Amino acid sequence: MSFPVIKGAGYALVHTPDMIMHNGTTQTTEKITNPDSEYLKKAPEHIRPYEEVLNYAPNQVYIGNMTPAELGEMPMPWFDKDAKSKDRYGKFGEIMPQDEFIALMKFSDAFDLVKLSKEFTAQVKAKIEAHPLFKDEVGKLKEGEEFEEIEKLVNEQHSEALYHDGKLVGCVKRAHDVDVNLTSHIIFENLVVKASGVLAFKHLVDKNNINVSDIDYVIECSEEACGDMNQRGGGNFAKAIAEMCGAENATGSDTRGFCAAPTHALIEAAALVKSGVYDNVAIVAGGATAKLGMNGKDHVKKEMPILEDVLGAFAVLISKNDGVNPVLRTDLVGKHTVGTGSSPQAVITALITAPLDKGGLKITDVDKYSVEMQNPDITKPAGAGDVPEANYKMIGALGVKRKELERKELLNFVKGHGMPGWAPTQGHIPSGVPYLGFAMDDLSNGNVNRAMVVGKGSLFLGRMTNLFDGVSIVIERNSGVVEDNKPGVSEDAIRSMIAESMKDFASHLLGE
Repeated sequence: MSFPVIKGAGYALVHTPDMIMHNGTTQTTEKITNPDSEYLKKAPEHIRPYEEVLNYAPNQVYIGNMTPAELGEMPMPWFDKDAKSKDRYGKFGEIMPQDEFIALMKFSDAFDLVKLSKEFTAQVKAKIEAHPLFKDEVGKLKEGEEFEEIEKLVNEQHSEALYHDGKLVGCVKRAHDVDVNLTSHIIFENLVVKASGVLAFKHLVDKNNINVSDIDYVIECSEEACGDMNQRGGGNFAKAIAEMCGAENATGSDTRGFCAAPTHALIEAAALVKSGVYDNVAIVAGGATAKLGMNGKDHVKKEMPILEDVLGAFAVLISKNDGVNPVLRTDLVGKHTVGTGSSPQAVITALITAPLDKGGLKITDVDKYSVEMQNPDITKPAGAGDVPEANYKMIGALGVKRKELERKELLNFVKGHGMPGWAPTQGHIPSGVPYLGFAMDDLSNGNVNRAMVVGKGSLFLGRMTNLFDGVSIVIERNSGVVEDNKPGVSEDAIRSMIAESMKDFASHLLGE
């Protein structure tokens, strides 16, 4: 059986220091409920400059300049230690500064809703002209607006302000006078999703030498939703991103599943390719400004920098089997069903052991598990513990219960089959997919033969159900054997049919 492969991956982070205070829900809610709080007074002093964000090891792992193994060798906490690399660009993508990202939001604006001041536009133009992926877009910046016009839009016409270095540099206008789904704030959030998704998508194409015209379908799987009052959340981020990235032969749609959405999208993409509907399916997700500084209060309380200071984005291409890249085992998929329940053992059984049992595999037969790869530097000070480690312990404990692992080997299992978390807490971003870039190398040139991507989601956040959610899929080293999985007739059968036809034709001639 021929399975689809992971053909490429792209990852991007965007440093957004001003958006923490003006757009992160922890901070904006605090401004409403407790405007004179000590936290709001202290928080700006705990926001890192761009250079420190580059010098942060988990961020360098995210863009491919360090490996998860190298991060695991560093003692925690990581925020006060130098990273092995301090580069902006990495094997998988980049860490973009805020001013260039605001320009990218302007490029992503199809309805002239983003207005930037003349002064800011002049300052950022030179930086965009030097960017390898966006230098041809610089003309979209135009000349900019007078500062007084920006102030008027913000103060009198309900526009969402854009800040850089603490100064007003632009705004996002509302797209409708009364539609609550097209307010300036929601348009701002949606443009952030689109712009950061475009950034990751372009790195996917650039880093993997992909012909963007070959992409047939795009699935966008972030946690935001765009639409108007008549079709709230109708979409379509996927096609908007495809358009801006030049994927002229692609169509697409959005998939939503809270934190589990990227793994849902991975399975959907694999199924579309496996079935022969499309040859090349891209998955993409932009970042969420709402989650900036989400655990900021705990970080400030412990005299730490606010570590949730970056937007996360990724893009992955799933294609037909090429005999080289890692395969997605569409026959080994786990799912948290409606009847699964929410106990940790039930969840792990449904997502881990159920698909492994289908393939006659043990828990120890999977070399690497990529679960909720939350950065423990962020979550531990907030009281949420080390999320990946907790997942690995549960998986290992189930292995002990199934007698596939000795109890004394549990800690070694966690270290050997797990990885430290390095993804920013952007909800959907940590959910299994941060490892896919490394998986391509580990499952091709490394000593990993089998991995599993696990995504989990909290459906109860939408107040429609109390259910939990989750899906998983096994990834394996490519055997190098490519079989045609499309329905058809074998070569031997074709030869036999031709021979039979020629025989009948000869008999017909002799009869005449």
